[in-house]
Amino acid sequence: MDVRNAIKFMIISTLAFTCMNAIVKYLTHYDAFQIVFFRSLSSLFFTFGFLLKNKISILGNKRKLLVLRGLVGVTSMALFFMSTKYLPIGTAVSLRYMAPIFAAVFAVLLLKEKVKPIQWFFFLVAFVGVVILKGFDATLDPYGLLLIFVSALFSGLVYVVISKIGKADHPVVVVNYFMVISTIIGGTMALFNWTNPVGVEWLMLFALGVFGYFGQVYMTKAFQIAATNQVAPLKYLEVIFTVMFGAFIFGEVYTLWSLLGITMIIAALALNALYKGKK
Repeated sequence: MDVRNAIKFMIISTLAFTCMNAIVKYLTHYDAFQIVFFRSLSSLFFTFGFLLKNKISILGNKRKLLVLRGLVGVTSMALFFMSTKYLPIGTAVSLRYMAPIFAAVFAVLLLKEKVKPIQWFFFLVAFVGVVILKGFDATLDPYGLLLIFVSALFSGLVYVVISKIGKADHPVVVVNYFMVISTIIGGTMALFNWTNPVGVEWLMLFALGVFGYFGQVYMTKAFQIAATNQVAPLKYLEVIFTVMFGAFIFGEVYTLWSLLGITMIIAALALNALYKGKK
């Protein structure tokens, strides 16, 4: 196992996702569905290119589940983009990472999987972090919190659907379905509130898909060459980088309570990822 390169790939991945988050925050004057449209459309150049080059069936095998994954995924993504209009970007990203908790609940209810007591403890710590974040930071918008929690819930459902798809379809086929459905839904919904991009905004809108794609690629590379427990906790660096971007670029203010809540959420979920990786 090449741990050093895996760590490097994971850091590149988190930086790519951080850049995507920063662009989303910069473009909050656009309708969320228009951002979904450009984020997905620009990724299709990579996913379609990969599938055609490697002669992999674009239609896939478990088509109903692939469509469901796309619908659930675009709902989560749109709600996340909406939430960034009301919340500091670092807070939105950290709360979106509550998805593993919802995924665990769905896995117990729908897949009859078992979650160890220590994992429920980690989830409890994360939940306490959320309570601290909301209860002691009066500046957080309740509507924004509702949007990001529902986004995380749908993101957790994505985990379950992907688990049901299993190895029946190539990962890029799964992503391609997601991008196609997101492009169609995002483009259709954006027509009702379209804003014409100006100048460099064209570049930024298409960069969303580029950063999103390479963030996914390098994260996959990291998991391929090292043990899960060695690299999984590093994905939460995205929150730290995003908080820094929010503070230094957008002038967002994070109270000590906010930072404590975010730290508890990310530490607990990183420990859960570490535990699952060791298992």
